[in-house]
Amino acid sequence: MNYLKLVLLSIIFASLISCSGGNKDKNAKKNSPPVSVEVMVASEKDFPNKIEINGNVLSDEMVELHPEISGRIVYLNIPDGARVGKGTVLAKINDADLQAQLLQQKVQLDLSTKTEQRLKKLLEVNGVNQADYDLALSQLKGVEANIKVLNAQIDKTVIRAPFSGQLGLRLISNGAYVTPQTLIGTLHQSDNVKIDFDLPEAYGNLLKIGGTVDIKTTTSEENFVATISAIEPQINTATRNIKVRARLNSGKINPGSFVKVLVSKKGKAIVVPTNAIIPDALSNQVVIVKNGKAVFKNVETGFRTEDVVEIVDGLKIGDSVVVSGVLFVRPNAPVKVKKAKKK
Repeated sequence: MNYLKLVLLSIIFASLISCSGGNKDKNAKKNSPPVSVEVMVASEKDFPNKIEINGNVLSDEMVELHPEISGRIVYLNIPDGARVGKGTVLAKINDADLQAQLLQQKVQLDLSTKTEQRLKKLLEVNGVNQADYDLALSQLKGVEANIKVLNAQIDKTVIRAPFSGQLGLRLISNGAYVTPQTLIGTLHQSDNVKIDFDLPEAYGNLLKIGGTVDIKTTTSEENFVATISAIEPQINTATRNIKVRARLNSGKINPGSFVKVLVSKKGKAIVVPTNAIIPDALSNQVVIVKNGKAVFKNVETGFRTEDVVEIVDGLKIGDSVVVSGVLFVRPNAPVKVKKAKKK
């Protein structure tokens, strides 16, 4: 019995101590001093910046040379890297069978022409009926059509340069058997190259046709200038990017080179130090001081450098943004401003 009383008294004593300790903790939190922070007054400043985008350098014109019909190459004029003019014959496929068929049709054309002319004269004096003349005329037209088909097929045996430019490497030898799938070489017109790149949708208002961008290559320390020639009207729904094409104003960049496109933005903007941004799952946040308390605000960020971040939305000019002690403040907790910075 005495043992049970002793246990009961121990439990009551422990409860009293716990309640007393809890009250002390609450009072300590209630009476804790405000967190000391440094703030910066938000204001608009000149904020020139550039974003880098990967670009692809393309020839102004480029074509893969394929034959239109199958056959054996009997003439080949594709010197590696040579410059050729528009219409230059680059290769020829054996057309002996087509030439023989063409000769045959020409003989038939001569006979059909004479027959049609003779029956036409007889028809004028009612020496032959209309049906016989119509049949002869139909045969003449058929032969003429066959000749046109053969000439078109013979024309396909000749491969010509579609425009003036520089040849690539020759990929076949004379005497080879080729088909329409055979690649025999390439032709490039690279005097004025074009650069294609994908611009994020958020920066679409930075470029317009006729504007310029800087081009940076890995082989030169000097930047080149290119003029925007076209902007794709449709935004890619998968990447949210806009396809842009620029043409190099001067200088020499080889097609296929890896380049960086520098898109410039100049103007005024509200900027804060990068350490003032609190990353969040849904949006970025900053802490501002309002009526002596910390207020967390969602913000939309824009351009970013090593030191500062552009605030597109969420801050107003004159807001006091916490730039030091951000990790120690809590929502609606009192804070003490020990220093106000101006950047």
